[in-house]
Amino acid sequence: MKESLRYLQNAKEILARTPIEDNDYVDIKPVREAFGTVYLAVLEAINEVLLERGVTKKELPKSVDGYRIALKKYFAAHNGKLARKFEHLYDTLHIAGYYRGLIHDAALVKDSLKAAKEFIDKFK
Repeated sequence: MKESLRYLQNAKEILARTPIEDNDYVDIKPVREAFGTVYLAVLEAINEVLLERGVTKKELPKSVDGYRIALKKYFAAHNGKLARKFEHLYDTLHIAGYYRGLIHDAALVKDSLKAAKEFIDKFK
């Protein structure tokens, strides 16, 4: 989990340098960058466990659909909970936070990072 936690820490550092007024981030660009970095942390966590389970680097997922398939194949023992959580994180971190830049509220950003950390911790 070392690499995924490094990505998560990088996102926190980006946000720490971003000004907040009235509980909203003033500049959305670094917030979007942080969300993209946190999403990569989630993907790295999955990659790290897949590699531990014998998947080669060449076989690692290359798309969100590939990650969905890998979660169902290698983590089915979690009754689909990881797959559902991954979908929520994908929607929040990648789509709303990074791609669309819709999340400005500092509390929502903090909650999103916390959810990503909890997801990553499930792979320990």
